[in-house]
Amino acid sequence: MAIDLKDFVRDIPDYPTPGIIFKDITPLLQNAEALRQSIAEMVAITKQYDITHIAGIESRGFIFGTALAAELGLGFLPIRKPGKLPSKTFAEAYDLEYGSDKLEIHVDASAAGERVLLIDDLIATGGTAEAAVKLIRHTGAEVMACCVLIELEFLNGGEKMHGVPLHSLIKVS
Repeated sequence: MAIDLKDFVRDIPDYPTPGIIFKDITPLLQNAEALRQSIAEMVAITKQYDITHIAGIESRGFIFGTALAAELGLGFLPIRKPGKLPSKTFAEAYDLEYGSDKLEIHVDASAAGERVLLIDDLIATGGTAEAAVKLIRHTGAEVMACCVLIELEFLNGGEKMHGVPLHSLIKVS
C-alpha cells in the first residue's frame, strides 16, 4: 500500500536564510519504506523515456540519482559545485531564491546521442535545474526529462526547463 511521501518531509523555517522554509527530506531518507517508494515512483517515470544515463545534482540528487541508476543498470553523471570534479569541466552560473551559485559537469560526462534523465530532490525557482540542463546539453547529450522528489509549484521553477518535461513526486502549492 502506498504511503503519502509528504508525511516524510518536514519544514525548517528560516533556513538557510530568514524567510526561507527549507524542505528537509531527512525523515524520508531515514524511513526505508518511504525511500523505497520514492525510488520506485522515479523508476516508473523513467519507463516513459528511452534513457541511457541518469544525471544527479549535488548533493541530494546524488542520493536518488545513484539509486535510480543502479536500479535501472545505467551510468550516473555527477553535476557538482565548483572545484569538486578533477577533470576538465563545463560550468554554469545560476540564481537561487537566496543567492547565486555555479555548477559543473565533466566535459566528457556524456556525448551526442546519449539520452539523460536529470534527478534532484527539489525544484524551487528552477535556477539549479536550468543550469544542469544547460550543462548536460554542453556535453552533446539530450535531456529527456527531469524528475524531482519535491516541486514548489508556487515558485514556477518548471518554466525554466527549456522544454524538458518535469516530473515531481510531491507538489507543494
